[in-house]
Amino acid sequence: MALSDPTQSGEGAAAAIPAPIIVKKVTIVEGGHHGGAWKVAYADFVTAMMAFFLLLWLLGATEEKQRKGIADYFAPTLVKMRQESAGSDGLLGGSSITDADNYPNAMGQTGTRSITIPRGVTGGPVEGGGRGELDSEKLKELRDTIEKKLVQRRQLSHLARQVRVMRAPEGIRIDLVDDADFAMFELGTTILTQEARGLLEVMAETLRDESAPLILRGHTDSLPWRGGMTVNNWSLSTGRAEATRQALVLAGLPQQRFARIEGVADTEPLVGDNPADPRNRRISLLLLEARSVAATLGSGTSRRGPQVNRM
Repeated sequence: MALSDPTQSGEGAAAAIPAPIIVKKVTIVEGGHHGGAWKVAYADFVTAMMAFFLLLWLLGATEEKQRKGIADYFAPTLVKMRQESAGSDGLLGGSSITDADNYPNAMGQTGTRSITIPRGVTGGPVEGGGRGELDSEKLKELRDTIEKKLVQRRQLSHLARQVRVMRAPEGIRIDLVDDADFAMFELGTTILTQEARGLLEVMAETLRDESAPLILRGHTDSLPWRGGMTVNNWSLSTGRAEATRQALVLAGLPQQRFARIEGVADTEPLVGDNPADPRNRRISLLLLEARSVAATLGSGTSRRGPQVNRM
Protein backbone atom coordinates (compact mmCIF):
# COMPACT_ATOMS: atom_id res chain seq x y z
CA MET A 1 0.00 0.00 0.00
CA ALA A 2 1.51 3.26 -1.13
CA LEU A 3 1.61 6.20 1.26
CA SER A 4 0.68 9.78 0.11
CA ASP A 5 3.38 12.41 -0.09
CA PRO A 6 2.71 14.98 2.59
CA THR A 7 4.30 17.74 0.47
CA GLN A 8 2.00 17.16 -2.44
CA SER A 9 -0.98 17.04 -0.13
CA GLY A 10 -0.21 20.58 1.25
CA GLU A 11 0.24 22.16 -2.19
CA GLY A 12 -3.00 20.72 -3.46
CA ALA A 13 -4.90 22.07 -0.52
CA ALA A 14 -3.44 25.54 -1.11
CA ALA A 15 -4.40 25.47 -4.79
CA ALA A 16 -8.01 24.61 -3.92
CA ILE A 17 -8.54 27.90 -1.90
CA PRO A 18 -9.92 30.68 -4.26
CA ALA A 19 -8.06 34.02 -4.48
CA PRO A 20 -9.78 37.01 -2.78
CA ILE A 21 -11.74 39.54 -5.03
CA ILE A 22 -10.50 43.14 -4.70
CA VAL A 23 -12.95 45.95 -5.78
CA LYS A 24 -11.35 49.27 -6.63
CA LYS A 25 -13.66 52.37 -6.59
CA VAL A 26 -12.55 55.23 -8.82
CA THR A 27 -14.26 58.68 -8.48
CA ILE A 28 -14.14 60.77 -11.66
CA VAL A 29 -14.44 64.59 -11.25
CA GLU A 30 -16.03 66.09 -14.37
CA GLY A 31 -14.16 68.98 -15.93
CA GLY A 32 -10.78 68.33 -14.49
CA HIS A 33 -9.24 69.96 -11.52
CA HIS A 34 -11.23 73.27 -11.62
CA GLY A 35 -14.63 71.96 -12.78
CA GLY A 36 -16.81 73.65 -15.48
CA ALA A 37 -17.97 76.81 -13.68
CA TRP A 38 -15.30 78.91 -15.39
CA LYS A 39 -16.91 78.25 -18.75
CA VAL A 40 -20.17 79.90 -17.67
CA ALA A 41 -18.32 82.92 -16.28
CA TYR A 42 -16.26 83.20 -19.44
CA ALA A 43 -19.40 83.05 -21.62
CA ASP A 44 -21.00 85.87 -19.58
CA PHE A 45 -17.83 87.94 -19.92
CA VAL A 46 -17.74 87.47 -23.69
CA THR A 47 -21.44 88.38 -24.00
CA ALA A 48 -20.93 91.54 -21.95
CA MET A 49 -17.93 92.53 -24.05
CA MET A 50 -19.90 91.97 -27.25
CA ALA A 51 -22.71 94.19 -25.98
CA PHE A 52 -20.18 96.83 -24.93
CA PHE A 53 -18.51 96.94 -28.35
CA LEU A 54 -21.93 96.99 -30.03
CA LEU A 55 -22.83 100.03 -27.92
CA LEU A 56 -19.57 101.76 -28.90
CA TRP A 57 -20.31 101.05 -32.55
CA LEU A 58 -23.84 102.48 -32.27
CA LEU A 59 -22.56 105.63 -30.60
CA GLY A 60 -20.03 106.16 -33.34
CA ALA A 61 -22.19 105.24 -36.33
CA THR A 62 -25.42 107.11 -35.50
CA GLU A 63 -26.55 110.71 -35.26
CA GLU A 64 -28.19 112.48 -32.32
CA LYS A 65 -31.75 111.97 -33.60
CA GLN A 66 -31.14 108.28 -34.19
CA ARG A 67 -29.68 107.83 -30.73
CA LYS A 68 -32.70 109.62 -29.23
CA GLY A 69 -35.01 107.30 -31.15
CA ILE A 70 -33.16 104.23 -29.88
CA ALA A 71 -33.34 105.55 -26.31
CA ASP A 72 -37.10 106.09 -26.63
CA TYR A 73 -37.54 102.58 -28.00
CA PHE A 74 -36.01 101.11 -24.84
CA ALA A 75 -38.14 103.29 -22.53
CA PRO A 76 -41.39 101.29 -22.03
CA THR A 77 -42.71 103.71 -19.41
CA LEU A 78 -42.70 106.65 -21.82
CA VAL A 79 -46.38 107.51 -22.19
CA LYS A 80 -46.16 110.23 -24.77
CA MET A 81 -43.56 110.49 -27.56
CA ARG A 82 -42.13 113.94 -28.05
CA GLN A 83 -41.95 115.48 -31.45
CA GLU A 84 -39.37 113.78 -33.73
CA SER A 85 -38.11 111.63 -30.85
CA ALA A 86 -39.01 108.18 -32.15
CA GLY A 87 -37.16 108.40 -35.43
CA SER A 88 -40.38 107.63 -37.29
CA ASP A 89 -41.02 108.78 -40.83
CA GLY A 90 -44.74 108.02 -40.72
CA LEU A 91 -47.76 110.29 -40.96
CA LEU A 92 -47.14 112.10 -37.67
CA GLY A 93 -43.35 111.92 -37.74
CA GLY A 94 -43.15 110.09 -34.41
CA SER A 95 -45.42 112.55 -32.60
CA SER A 96 -48.74 112.05 -30.83
CA ILE A 97 -51.98 113.31 -32.34
CA THR A 98 -52.48 115.46 -29.23
CA ASP A 99 -49.13 117.25 -29.58
CA ALA A 100 -49.30 121.00 -30.14
CA ASP A 101 -48.89 121.77 -33.83
CA ASN A 102 -46.45 124.23 -35.36
CA TYR A 103 -48.20 124.80 -38.67
CA PRO A 104 -47.39 128.19 -40.27
CA ASN A 105 -50.56 130.29 -40.34
CA ALA A 106 -51.01 133.96 -41.01
CA MET A 107 -53.60 134.31 -38.26
CA GLY A 108 -51.36 132.70 -35.65
CA GLN A 109 -53.31 129.60 -34.82
CA THR A 110 -52.90 127.14 -32.03
CA GLY A 111 -54.19 123.69 -31.32
CA THR A 112 -53.27 120.04 -31.75
CA ARG A 113 -52.50 117.87 -34.72
CA SER A 114 -56.08 116.62 -34.61
CA ILE A 115 -57.58 120.11 -34.93
CA THR A 116 -56.21 123.65 -35.27
CA ILE A 117 -58.18 126.58 -33.88
CA PRO A 118 -57.52 130.31 -34.34
CA ARG A 119 -56.20 132.09 -31.27
CA GLY A 120 -58.86 133.61 -29.05
CA VAL A 121 -61.58 131.16 -30.04
CA THR A 122 -63.27 129.44 -27.10
CA GLY A 123 -63.13 125.67 -27.16
CA GLY A 124 -62.99 122.62 -24.96
CA PRO A 125 -60.29 121.67 -22.46
CA VAL A 126 -58.00 120.30 -25.21
CA GLU A 127 -58.58 122.59 -28.16
CA GLY A 128 -59.25 125.86 -26.38
CA GLY A 129 -55.67 126.84 -25.75
CA GLY A 130 -55.41 126.65 -21.94
CA ARG A 131 -59.06 126.43 -20.96
CA GLY A 132 -58.49 123.06 -19.31
CA GLU A 133 -55.90 124.60 -16.98
CA LEU A 134 -58.27 127.45 -16.07
CA ASP A 135 -61.03 124.97 -15.29
CA SER A 136 -58.71 122.92 -13.11
CA GLU A 137 -57.63 125.99 -11.17
CA LYS A 138 -61.25 127.08 -10.68
CA LEU A 139 -62.31 123.63 -9.49
CA LYS A 140 -59.39 123.42 -7.06
CA GLU A 141 -60.06 126.91 -5.71
CA LEU A 142 -63.75 126.17 -5.16
CA ARG A 143 -63.03 122.80 -3.56
CA ASP A 144 -60.40 124.26 -1.23
CA THR A 145 -62.72 127.11 -0.20
CA ILE A 146 -65.54 124.73 0.72
CA GLU A 147 -63.21 122.43 2.63
CA LYS A 148 -61.65 125.34 4.53
CA LYS A 149 -65.04 126.70 5.59
CA LEU A 150 -66.16 123.23 6.75
CA VAL A 151 -62.98 122.75 8.77
CA GLN A 152 -63.56 126.11 10.47
CA ARG A 153 -66.84 124.69 11.76
CA ARG A 154 -65.52 121.73 13.71
CA GLN A 155 -68.89 120.01 13.93
CA LEU A 156 -69.08 119.98 10.11
CA SER A 157 -65.46 119.16 9.25
CA HIS A 158 -66.30 115.50 8.62
CA LEU A 159 -68.74 116.50 5.87
CA ALA A 160 -65.94 117.52 3.50
CA ARG A 161 -66.00 114.00 2.08
CA GLN A 162 -69.67 114.45 1.13
CA VAL A 163 -68.87 117.34 -1.24
CA ARG A 164 -67.70 116.58 -4.76
CA VAL A 165 -66.71 119.37 -7.16
CA MET A 166 -66.36 118.39 -10.81
CA ARG A 167 -66.49 119.67 -14.36
CA ALA A 168 -69.79 119.31 -16.23
CA PRO A 169 -70.63 120.12 -19.87
CA GLU A 170 -72.70 123.12 -18.79
CA GLY A 171 -70.32 124.43 -16.13
CA ILE A 172 -69.19 123.39 -12.65
CA ARG A 173 -71.22 120.85 -10.67
CA ILE A 174 -71.14 120.45 -6.91
CA ASP A 175 -72.64 117.23 -5.58
CA LEU A 176 -73.75 116.89 -1.96
CA VAL A 177 -73.77 113.11 -1.59
CA ASP A 178 -75.37 110.82 0.98
CA ASP A 179 -73.70 107.68 2.27
CA ALA A 180 -74.26 105.06 4.96
CA ASP A 181 -73.28 107.53 7.72
CA PHE A 182 -74.82 110.76 6.42
CA ALA A 183 -78.13 111.80 4.87
CA MET A 184 -79.19 115.20 3.57
CA PHE A 185 -82.86 114.46 4.34
CA GLU A 186 -84.89 112.41 6.75
CA LEU A 187 -85.74 109.04 5.20
CA GLY A 188 -88.47 109.34 2.57
CA THR A 189 -89.13 113.04 3.28
CA THR A 190 -88.09 116.51 2.16
CA ILE A 191 -87.01 117.50 5.69
CA LEU A 192 -83.35 118.52 5.87
CA THR A 193 -81.24 117.06 8.66
CA GLN A 194 -79.42 119.40 11.03
CA GLU A 195 -76.02 118.60 9.52
CA ALA A 196 -77.38 119.20 6.04
CA ARG A 197 -78.59 122.66 7.03
CA GLY A 198 -75.10 123.51 8.28
CA LEU A 199 -73.60 122.18 5.04
CA LEU A 200 -75.98 124.32 2.96
CA GLU A 201 -75.05 127.39 5.01
CA VAL A 202 -71.43 126.81 4.01
CA MET A 203 -72.45 126.35 0.38
CA ALA A 204 -74.45 129.60 0.42
CA GLU A 205 -71.52 131.46 1.94
CA THR A 206 -69.17 130.02 -0.70
CA LEU A 207 -71.41 130.69 -3.71
CA ARG A 208 -72.56 134.13 -2.59
CA ASP A 209 -69.77 135.89 -4.47
CA GLU A 210 -70.32 133.88 -7.65
CA SER A 211 -72.46 135.36 -10.41
CA ALA A 212 -73.26 132.20 -12.38
CA PRO A 213 -76.93 131.11 -12.54
CA LEU A 214 -77.73 128.03 -10.49
CA ILE A 215 -79.68 124.88 -11.34
CA LEU A 216 -80.58 122.59 -8.43
CA ARG A 217 -81.14 118.95 -9.24
CA GLY A 218 -82.47 116.35 -6.83
CA HIS A 219 -81.54 112.67 -7.10
CA THR A 220 -82.87 109.60 -5.29
CA ASP A 221 -81.92 105.96 -5.13
CA SER A 222 -84.07 103.22 -6.68
CA LEU A 223 -85.55 101.77 -3.48
CA PRO A 224 -89.29 101.15 -4.07
CA TRP A 225 -92.08 102.75 -2.08
CA ARG A 226 -94.65 100.80 -0.12
CA GLY A 227 -97.90 100.07 -1.88
CA GLY A 228 -100.65 102.68 -1.52
CA MET A 229 -98.24 105.61 -1.15
CA THR A 230 -99.17 108.73 -3.12
CA VAL A 231 -95.56 109.96 -3.46
CA ASN A 232 -92.86 108.64 -5.75
CA ASN A 233 -89.19 109.26 -6.47
CA TRP A 234 -90.04 111.95 -9.03
CA SER A 235 -91.97 114.10 -6.59
CA LEU A 236 -89.49 113.34 -3.80
CA SER A 237 -86.46 114.42 -5.82
CA THR A 238 -88.18 117.63 -6.95
CA GLY A 239 -89.35 118.41 -3.41
CA ARG A 240 -85.84 117.93 -2.05
CA ALA A 241 -84.43 120.28 -4.68
CA GLU A 242 -87.00 122.91 -3.65
CA ALA A 243 -86.21 122.40 0.05
CA THR A 244 -82.53 122.91 -0.76
CA ARG A 245 -83.30 126.12 -2.63
CA GLN A 246 -85.25 127.50 0.32
CA ALA A 247 -82.44 126.65 2.74
CA LEU A 248 -79.86 128.37 0.51
CA VAL A 249 -82.03 131.49 0.27
CA LEU A 250 -82.44 131.58 4.06
CA ALA A 251 -78.65 131.26 4.35
CA GLY A 252 -78.15 134.41 2.27
CA LEU A 253 -77.90 133.29 -1.34
CA PRO A 254 -79.81 135.75 -3.58
CA GLN A 255 -83.07 134.29 -4.87
CA GLN A 256 -82.51 135.60 -8.41
CA ARG A 257 -79.48 133.35 -8.75
CA PHE A 258 -81.69 130.29 -9.18
CA ALA A 259 -82.51 129.57 -12.80
CA ARG A 260 -84.31 126.26 -12.34
CA ILE A 261 -84.85 123.31 -10.04
CA GLU A 262 -85.13 119.77 -11.32
CA GLY A 263 -86.10 116.36 -10.00
CA VAL A 264 -84.68 113.41 -11.88
CA ALA A 265 -85.60 110.61 -9.44
CA ASP A 266 -83.24 107.65 -9.89
CA THR A 267 -82.57 108.13 -13.62
CA GLU A 268 -79.02 109.45 -13.18
CA PRO A 269 -77.39 107.17 -10.58
CA LEU A 270 -73.93 108.03 -9.32
CA VAL A 271 -73.23 104.33 -8.74
CA GLY A 272 -74.63 102.74 -11.87
CA ASP A 273 -73.84 99.17 -10.82
CA ASN A 274 -76.02 99.50 -7.73
CA PRO A 275 -79.00 101.87 -8.17
CA ALA A 276 -80.01 101.27 -4.53
CA ASP A 277 -76.67 102.55 -3.20
CA PRO A 278 -77.19 105.45 -0.74
CA ARG A 279 -74.63 107.53 -2.63
CA ASN A 280 -77.17 107.86 -5.44
CA ARG A 281 -79.17 110.12 -3.12
CA ARG A 282 -77.70 113.56 -3.64
CA ILE A 283 -78.31 117.21 -4.46
CA SER A 284 -76.45 118.69 -7.42
CA LEU A 285 -75.71 122.41 -7.67
CA LEU A 286 -74.82 123.33 -11.24
CA LEU A 287 -73.09 126.67 -11.83
CA LEU A 288 -73.84 127.56 -15.44
CA GLU A 289 -71.19 129.12 -17.60
CA ALA A 290 -72.10 132.14 -19.70
CA ARG A 291 -71.79 130.19 -22.94
CA SER A 292 -74.18 127.52 -21.63
CA VAL A 293 -76.94 129.76 -20.30
CA ALA A 294 -78.68 130.30 -23.63
CA ALA A 295 -78.42 126.66 -24.64
CA THR A 296 -79.61 125.36 -21.28
CA LEU A 297 -82.32 127.88 -20.41
CA GLY A 298 -83.22 129.40 -23.76
CA SER A 299 -85.92 126.88 -24.68
CA GLY A 300 -88.03 127.75 -21.66
CA THR A 301 -88.97 124.11 -21.06
CA SER A 302 -87.04 121.21 -19.69
CA ARG A 303 -86.11 118.10 -21.56
CA ARG A 304 -87.38 116.04 -18.62
CA GLY A 305 -91.02 117.03 -19.08
CA PRO A 306 -93.59 117.34 -16.32
CA GLN A 307 -91.33 116.05 -13.54
CA VAL A 308 -89.32 119.28 -13.56
CA ASN A 309 -90.44 122.50 -11.91
CA ARG A 310 -89.19 125.63 -13.57
CA MET A 311 -88.60 128.49 -11.15
